[in-house]
Amino acid sequence: MTRMTRLRPLRKLLLSALLLVLLSALVAGCGQGETDVGETASGSDGAGSAPLTRTVGAEEADLPDSISTGEIPQPPLQNRPVVIRSSGGEVRVRAEIADDDPERTRGLMAREELGENEGMLFVFDSERSLNFIMENTLLPLSIAYIDSRGSIVDIRRMQPLSEDTYPSAEPAMYALEVNQGFFSERGVEVGDEVDLPSTVVEG
Repeated sequence: MTRMTRLRPLRKLLLSALLLVLLSALVAGCGQGETDVGETASGSDGAGSAPLTRTVGAEEADLPDSISTGEIPQPPLQNRPVVIRSSGGEVRVRAEIADDDPERTRGLMAREELGENEGMLFVFDSERSLNFIMENTLLPLSIAYIDSRGSIVDIRRMQPLSEDTYPSAEPAMYALEVNQGFFSERGVEVGDEVDLPSTVVEG
């Protein structure tokens, strides 16, 4: 056997090893830059694009399952001024109007903030005993129950995510929710009169 014949198997072995090294390097290079599942990722349309963030689950946010981000849509509602005539003077609230079943059911669920002089006015078709709950509601709120004549018949403080119910002491046709403590800080009491938006009163 000649020397050249003995070297051929060695060349084949070295060539195979070299190809294996090159193939391994190529596979490793293709894996770089991938985003792990669950992480935030940059947009694909170039520099300056907004990050694509994942939805925060209820378990991760320490909230009930039904309130995980994105599950309770908040379409814009009409805003109207509500004026309360208290012993300390006029108290004005910029109120969102919830006047149908889906809007009343959703209420202020999932909201993380409410402006200082903002609230939500719930409008019902007739005067009745009203009863509110705080399911999926993150904000501490105060509620004023208002009868068909515009008089406040009850004021209650409601705790976030509470399973308690908050019934009206007297029949009411409207309910005004604001940040907790809003009424007491401004001297608003049971018996005070409320000027409701004309669009609400006239139906």
